Amino acid sequence: MKYRITAAVITAALAIAANVQAAETRCGWIENPTPANWWLEDAENTWTIMTQGDDADAVEGMELIPDISEHDYVKTNGNYGYACACMSVETDGKDRITRILSFRQLKLAKCRADKALKFPG
Repeated sequence: MKYRITAAVITAALAIAANVQAAETRCGWIENPTPANWWLEDAENTWTIMTQGDDADAVEGMELIPDISEHDYVKTNGNYGYACACMSVETDGKDRITRILSFRQLKLAKCRADKALKFPG
């Protein structure tokens, strides 16, 4: 009986672990060109965080992104623009960020110095 319970617990733990997305660290240009439109452009891809319309506010953890205009930031459209950041995220493996786990805004110089990053815009 003891072995059956142990086997059941291990099986359940493995099933849960298999369904957990692995966190990825993504660093690059965080872009907010207009209301409710957010992207992160890193060396590998342009990751959609959210777009106006149906998926606005759909990404869990969006509240972790502070007002990027309060730090090193480039204004491009009224109160909107871009900054440099690193984020711990979960993705769909293609081109969407599905969950934000953490956010850290960096100096613009960090992204500007990274030759692997395409300049935003």
